[in-house]
Amino acid sequence: MFDTLIRGGAVVDGTGRPAFAADVAVSGGRIAAIGDLSAASAAHVIDAAGRTVTPGFIDIHRHADAALFRPGFGAAELCQGLTTIVNGNCGLSAAPFGPAHGDAIRDYLRPITGALPPELVTETLSGYFASVPDIPVHVGMLAGAGVLRADAAGYELEHLEDRHYRALHRALEQALADGALGVSLGLGYAPECFYTTAELIRALSPIAGQDIPLTIHMRQEGAGVCDSIEEMLLVARELRVPLHISHLKAMGRDNWGKKIPRALELLHRAKEEGLDVGCDVYPYTAGSTQLLHILPPEFLEGGMDAVVRRLAAPHERETLAHRIEDGSGFDDIAKLAGWDGIFLSSLHCPEDAPLLGKSIAQEAAMEHKSPLDACCDLLIREHCQVTMIDFMAAEEDIAAILRSPLSCLISDATYPTEGMPHPRVYGSCTRLLQHFVREQGVLTLEQGVHKLTQAPAQALRLAGKGVIAVGADADLCVFDPAALTERGTYQDPCQTALGMDAVLVAGRLAVKNGEMTGVKAGTLIRK
Repeated sequence: MFDTLIRGGAVVDGTGRPAFAADVAVSGGRIAAIGDLSAASAAHVIDAAGRTVTPGFIDIHRHADAALFRPGFGAAELCQGLTTIVNGNCGLSAAPFGPAHGDAIRDYLRPITGALPPELVTETLSGYFASVPDIPVHVGMLAGAGVLRADAAGYELEHLEDRHYRALHRALEQALADGALGVSLGLGYAPECFYTTAELIRALSPIAGQDIPLTIHMRQEGAGVCDSIEEMLLVARELRVPLHISHLKAMGRDNWGKKIPRALELLHRAKEEGLDVGCDVYPYTAGSTQLLHILPPEFLEGGMDAVVRRLAAPHERETLAHRIEDGSGFDDIAKLAGWDGIFLSSLHCPEDAPLLGKSIAQEAAMEHKSPLDACCDLLIREHCQVTMIDFMAAEEDIAAILRSPLSCLISDATYPTEGMPHPRVYGSCTRLLQHFVREQGVLTLEQGVHKLTQAPAQALRLAGKGVIAVGADADLCVFDPAALTERGTYQDPCQTALGMDAVLVAGRLAVKNGEMTGVKAGTLIRK
């Protein structure tokens, strides 16, 4: 007798091959049999007639490092079919870091991960893992290279000294020994934006020649996106490691439809030359990150306190105005999205509550200021603890990336403690299958499921996940593709997706008839 039998469904196994009719049996948390199991019996039977059965969905790019500790965590994930997530992305992991620069690191992470629990053990990744409570989905962690540098040397612009590299290397090696699935970079964020290419290679030298994935939020994602890809290909070749480009896009209307074909060409050529390379994309034209991200790199030196002092100085603000007008050498989001395309999604000062959901342009009009002054004054009041949603990408580029065999689907979900998150927290997987598969026909159902399952599992070497095969982990979804509905909007994002009849995590029913069961069968995935 099996533990669970999913009977009569159309199996889309995650590999991209055509769907086929089969029953799927589960025992001991793994898939035990696939085929005509009409004579078999099980403790629990799920009728999947007229439904599709897929592997549980995998999102290798979320920022739920702190959200794991919040009551109710998992509803947003499970209701869109997610059974496995990976945190610690963009160089911004919640561990490892010690007390020397701990307050500055926590402040820098907060607009993206939300506030870390004060009692959280952050000194080692193993300590962080030990702090994690029972969880409803499987969770893996990348070692954030930005946090590693900040822990070793703070947020200073100066070149690292030998002692800093030694400390960074020790922490990186320990994080990998503790089970990090790979290393993440955030070259658009401080302090990693201060690295030269050669310094970056030196910082990452402990992973050279190893099968340790390197995931990268690139230095530029606008006009300089192709130059940034070439830089990262150089790094990957020098280090001889697998390379994965995070949330590939071309920001700014002038770059739409022009940069992505060349970017994909560079990646495909590198693949043909033998480099292990891939990329991912989120299914929205808007992103979300710190409002601080509008500033050029030199304005980020020293951490939040220094940024606030800099923004308050009239001569520094004048310099900033010239830098934003010039826009060279960094992703000038004020230009790429426009002040009317940057919306305030998370604020923590009560006096700023009326600005929630407003654009910077609207804030400026309300306060009778220039957009830059309004933005800078807000960052000062909020001590830089502001999250934005910025509209800067094109759907045609998203579709082109999805069609590439090198890509998988991610959310880049951020979890600010206050305010309104981006709807991708709740609906990325559903949006792919609803909008890009069912409505637009960019991908077939089998291709869409592959982007959510086997493709991300292969990118981060998640053994046993992403396929329906005998012996694979019993993380499974049962749904009617025609019923999948993303409900979250930019104005009302915190709405779980609809359409999942059943979701199994490690063989246990976490969603039944579209409702959470309360089962917490998730595990911590260690390399």
